[in-house]
Amino acid sequence: MILLDIIDKQLVNLLQINSKANIKEIALKIGLTQTPTYERIKRLEKSGIIQKYIAVLNKEKVGFMVEVFCQVTLLVHSKELITKFEIAVSKIDEVIECFHVAGNYDYLLKVIVKDMKSYQLFLKNKLSVLDSVGNVQSTFVMSSTKDKTIIKLT
Repeated sequence: MILLDIIDKQLVNLLQINSKANIKEIALKIGLTQTPTYERIKRLEKSGIIQKYIAVLNKEKVGFMVEVFCQVTLLVHSKELITKFEIAVSKIDEVIECFHVAGNYDYLLKVIVKDMKSYQLFLKNKLSVLDSVGNVQSTFVMSSTKDKTIIKLT
């Protein structure tokens, strides 16, 4: 873990809200001049605290109407099959997040597709054909009450 001072935390919080804000705007908000603000951002990027900058899309406006959580249980828990499963899942576009979990199943996948037919095809042609998959249970999202990507640092 890397320790951040209060200015670094303010900087990271501001960048999470708007990563396109210019250095001048950010510097004004955190009370520094532009050069030290820029240097702090570069240090946060180099240290890996800031991993990347992305555009968060409105799923519905781009036609992705179905969000599903897939609970996947593997047939066997061998290192080889686990590795093969993780590599295969990382290549499937519909899977936007994959978590290796402890509990009643082995993996929790977050899947986004255009419609139910697309989900059926994903399940039939991409997920169920993986050697290590034993069971899949699907939970369909009806609505999202909180969809947040920001980790508030205090």
